[in-house]
Order: sequence, then structure tokens, then C-alpha cells
Amino acid sequence: MKNYCILYILLCFLSCSKNEQIEKEVTNKSDEKYEKVINELLSKMTLEDKIGQTNLRGTSSRAKTLSEELKQQVREGKVGALLNVMKTEFVDELQKIAVEESPNKIPLIFARDVIHGFKTMFPIPLGMAASWDEDVARTSSRVAAIESSSVGIRWTFAPMLDIARDSRWGRIAESPGEDPYLASILGKAYVEGFQGDSLNDPTSIAACAKHYIGYGAAIGGRDYNTTIISKPLLHNVYLPPFESALNAKAATVMTAFNEINGIPATGNQYLLKDVLRDKLKFDGFVVSDWESTIEMIAHGYAKDEKHVAELAANAGLDMEMTSKAYENNLKTLIEEGKVSEDQLNEFVKNILRIKLRLGLFETPYRDATNEAKFYEKLHLEKAKEAAIKSTVMLKNKGVLPLAKTSKIALIGPMANAPLDQMGTWTFDGEKEKTITPLDAFKTANINYNYVAGLSHSRDLSKKEFKKSVAMARTSDVIVFVAGEEAILSGEAHSRASIDLPGTQENLIKALAKTGKPIVLVIMAGRPITITNIIDDVDAVLMSWHPGTMGGEALQEILFGLSEPQGRLPISWPKTAGQLPYFYNHKNTGRPANREDYVAMYDIPIGAWQSSLGNDSHYLDVGYTPHFPFGYGLGYTSFKYNKIEVSKDTIRFNEDIIINVTITNTGKRAGKEVVQLYVQDIVGSITRPVRELKGFQHITFEPGETKEVSFILSSNALKFTNHESVKAAEEGHFNVWIGPHSASGLKSTFYLKD
Repeated sequence: MKNYCILYILLCFLSCSKNEQIEKEVTNKSDEKYEKVINELLSKMTLEDKIGQTNLRGTSSRAKTLSEELKQQVREGKVGALLNVMKTEFVDELQKIAVEESPNKIPLIFARDVIHGFKTMFPIPLGMAASWDEDVARTSSRVAAIESSSVGIRWTFAPMLDIARDSRWGRIAESPGEDPYLASILGKAYVEGFQGDSLNDPTSIAACAKHYIGYGAAIGGRDYNTTIISKPLLHNVYLPPFESALNAKAATVMTAFNEINGIPATGNQYLLKDVLRDKLKFDGFVVSDWESTIEMIAHGYAKDEKHVAELAANAGLDMEMTSKAYENNLKTLIEEGKVSEDQLNEFVKNILRIKLRLGLFETPYRDATNEAKFYEKLHLEKAKEAAIKSTVMLKNKGVLPLAKTSKIALIGPMANAPLDQMGTWTFDGEKEKTITPLDAFKTANINYNYVAGLSHSRDLSKKEFKKSVAMARTSDVIVFVAGEEAILSGEAHSRASIDLPGTQENLIKALAKTGKPIVLVIMAGRPITITNIIDDVDAVLMSWHPGTMGGEALQEILFGLSEPQGRLPISWPKTAGQLPYFYNHKNTGRPANREDYVAMYDIPIGAWQSSLGNDSHYLDVGYTPHFPFGYGLGYTSFKYNKIEVSKDTIRFNEDIIINVTITNTGKRAGKEVVQLYVQDIVGSITRPVRELKGFQHITFEPGETKEVSFILSSNALKFTNHESVKAAEEGHFNVWIGPHSASGLKSTFYLKD
């Protein structure tokens, strides 16, 4: 039997290898054919025609008419792509003009910000990252592609792959979180979902890996701000998610608004040529973010629009979004010899290559008979499943799950906020289709009373406090749905304080005086600091902005029909003053530890001025987050036992197997996200205290014990050093398997040259 199994595995391997080889051969033949078409087209194009392909233009998605000026620009070949054209008749008309009337009959690409859904809204990307589930990411983008492609959209400005370590940053809502390993897995899955099995499938849309690069490292969490990132940090933390997306064949890349070490990303030759083209072998096209080219003037890097075009072109930017530096200046710059026509030719080749891969030359028009069935039952089921898997339970003092017979006081400004529940970047979502917690309670015939208490999250009024408290007194349990409106997160919506806005904390404290248990549900685009109220509530659920089906997902979780399955993709701070905070930090010469920590109120009055043996921490909030990266509770409990490594020593290019035994010690079946962390104890540059290297979703029956194994490759121990060399280094390593980044069973091994 063993021999048969080996033979079967070998046959499967050979079959897979053969299929991969066939797929590679087909791809190579297609690319050869495309390159021939590209070169033929390029030979016919004037300088003006070529520049036209680099222009991304657009309209307001609310426009009721199509301007004659835009139609004429398309007719003259001055536009390569369009964004925010949302009326299908406009899409059809403009494409017809491009294909039938423009000089070279080159089709347009129509683009839109389809971030976490088109009509059917999934949780915000930070929420989906909390699922730690690549299937959730892949499914969400597949549904979004199916729905949006039906109206002519073939290009989305997603996924956003910016590592985010500061919850004040508004765009953390779009981020995959703080960890490059998790972000890399999700980035690959998003690309696969958007682009499907083949870009030329009419339901596929081109992905755009953004924002390249370091946007999430903006100083103070202030949007558009300066970033300072060393090369090792760039290559070890910020680049891996982009590399993963490009390995998944992401069609396009978008440059970031920020500067990096003094050079704006849109004019950064090292990033766009040395890294993206030479190192990562990217052959799609790079688009600027909205007017990020001309913003180089405000940065103090370019003196005028002409200088902008020169810098961006020589850095390797293929397409300019909305601004007109290329349109107005590239011809002159080429004539003056400041930009080569060969460089422009490369831009056009990169753009045409993606248009060919999208099948736009063969099938330029959307299929008018293929009307998408928005909000299909399967799409809604998947959106609800994503919301359940994204919900993180942070606290539970035995109050959850609720008994179906419980009389509930449903209170809070987010309990019936259909627009805000969808979250940021939901231009095409419809609040009328959103199922709120109130809607779900009605449908499920829950025994409840409802009062908002506050009209919106920023409400400063206390006029409904008495009514809320009176209702709570007649109930068995309070479900308070708090949070922040969608407009308080996303682009240009950074916050210095990330407490609950308005008088939400005051209302929660007033309700706590009733003595009734409180379940706090948070709907927000970022971690919300709840240090002031954590002792006033009995359970905390983080739902993020959960999307269209968030209400149904919450109702099922509250009553135990489903289990909250999320784990934090980012460290949850006690206060904004701790930020930026991230689990994979470096040690200091005086690393913080429990034994030496002296809190502010423990310092004797009149103490002698000294360090008191203190180390790297804050006197008032210590050195740990409120909840660590990877943290999340369920409706059962687990015990980790007996970690073992297969070898004490491994050599380069060898693997090591790490085993752990886990038991479900509760009375319910449940799922655990088992996490593997590693520490390179001594390196040629200092290394993080822990790094995520693997995780598994394991389901257990009550009382069941399972052995969970991880295979850790020595390749996973590589890092980029101060000399920009990526390699693993000989030495001792710590390894942990546990439920989150601040816990776990520990072992060690040695990597030997």
C-alpha cells in the first residue's frame, strides 16, 4: 500500500508538472504573439499617439452627460484608459469611438476603485485580513470582478498592500495589516480573484498592486506624509506583499503619494526600475496615483510641470492618472533629448501588453447581454461568511453566546447605520441592500427593544441617555453597537485620537450602572482604543465595517449559531500614544520585561532621580498592546502541549518539522488559528523579536486532541541585510507555536552552514 501511495503521489506530481509546463508554453506563445502585435502597432504610431496611451482620464461617476471634449480626445487617440465612467451607455460609446475612429483603433481600459466589493460589499480589507483566510480574500475579489465587469470595468485599483503599523492612519482600513507574511498570502489571493484563471476572461479585471511603496509608514499616521525606510526594512517588510502579488501576475502597479527617503515614489528610479523591473521582472504597467506626478512640485522635488514629466518618465512611470504632465510636456522633452523616445516606447509596450492580455483587441466591448445579477444569493452568503470569519472576539466573561430567550436592549449609533456599515471605498454600494443588526434582529424574531441612543457616532448629545438606560433596566442584556462612521476612515481621514468618537463612552458608562451585562460590538475602520471602558463591558466583538451582510453575521455570532473566527491582523493599542506599535519590532539594549517594569504610580514620591532599573516602555501604559497581533477568542478553549522539533540542527536548503499537540478543552466544537513564529537570535543586522512564518486553521470537536505540524524551510529564514544581500545566516533560532504573537510553546534549533 505504501508503494502505491508513493507511486500515486509521483504520478500526481508529474501530471501537475506537465500541466504547469503546458500552461507555461501556452503563455510563452501568447506573449510571443502579443509582442509581434505590439511592435507592429508601435511602428505605425506617431509620437502623439504614443503619448496618448500614457494618459488616464476620467469623468465624475455621477455625470449625466458625456462631454464632447472627452469624446474628441478619445477620437484623436489622446486617451489610453478611463476611470469612473459608470453609465454603461457611456462605456459603450467611448469604446466604439476608440476602436472605430481613433488613429490606431486601440481599445480603452475602463477603471474603477473596486476595493472590497462592487455591489455586494464584503468587510473592509483590514477586516478580511482578520480572517487570516486566503479563500475569503480570493472569493471577495472574484465576486467583485464578476459584478463590476458586467458594466464594462476591466481594471481595479486594488489590492492595497501597504503594511500599516499605525492605527491613526485612515487608510489602515484598506490595509492587510502589519505583517508581511500574512499580507503576502492575502495579496496573492486578491490578485487571483480579480484576474481569475485568465485575464482575457470577460469576468476578469486587471488588478493593481498599490501603493508602491511605503505609504503605510507615513510619519504620525498622517496621510500623504513623509516616510523614512531603510533598504533592509524596505526589502524585509514593505516589499514582500508586492513581490507576492507580482508572482501571481498582477497586471498593474500604482505608485504611492509619499516620498521615501527624500524622493517621491512617482519619480523614484530605484523603486520603479532597479527593484520593480530589474529585480522583480515586472512586465505590466505602472500608473501614478491621482495627480501624484504633479504633487512632486509641492514635495519640493520638481520645479514645474515639465520637470515633473521629465522626472517621472526617466524614473519609469508608464501612465499618468488625471494630471497632464505627460500630455503637455513629453513631446518637447523628447525633442530636447531629456527623455528618450525609446523610454516612451517601453511605456506604450507595457500598456498595450496588458490590453492584449485582457483580450480587448479581440473583444473590446462588454457583453451587453451578460447583465450581472447583483446581490446573488451565493454572493450574499459569501459576504456573510467573510463577515463571520473576520469578526474578532476580544473579551468574553461568559455572557456570549446569548440565549435565544434573552430580552435584549439593542443600543448604539451603529446598530442601524446601513451606509456606514459598508465602510470606506464603497462608491457603488447601496445602503438599501445593507442588512444591519436591527434588520437581522427583526428577521430572526429576537426578543429585543431598540433605541439608537446617539444619532451617529460623533453625536455629542445626551438627550436619549435616559431613554436608553430605562430600556436597558428592563432587559436581560445590552448589545451596544458602537464605532465610527465610514467617513472617519479611509483616504485623508487620519485621527490623532482613536477613542470612540462623540459621547459613546459616556453612554456606555451610564448603561454599565444598570448592572446589566453589556456586549460591546465595534464597527470601525481601524482598532479603537477602549481602555477607558473595557472594565464596563462583559464582552467585546470587533466587526470592523462588515459590509452588506454584517447584521446577519453579527446576529448569528451573538446567539452562537456561528463562532467569531477572526484574529487580529494588527496590534491593538491601549492608547494612540503607543503608536506606531507592531509585534515584530526589534529589541533594544534594555528590552522591556515584567520583572523590571515600574509603573508610573508605583514610583515613590520624592524618588531619587534615576532610571529605577527601567527599560524601554511608557510609564503610564507599559510596553504591551491591549491585544496582541494574532489574538482572538472563540466559544471554546484550547490547551497547547509538547512542542517538538524534528532536528536540533539543520543545514541550508533543508527543512525542519515543528510539531505541537493541541486539545479542545471546551464543550463546543471550534476552530483554532495555530500560529508559527520564529526569532533569528543574532544576525548581521538586528532581527525582530518574532516573525510570523506560518499558520493553520484547525477544527476540533469537544475534547479532541490533534497533533499539528509545520514544515519550516531554511529559505524562510532569509532576510535582506545592510549590504542588500538576501540570505539566511548561521546561528540559533527560537521558534514558537501558539494562539497569538505574545504566547506559545517555545523550542530552539540551529542553522548550520
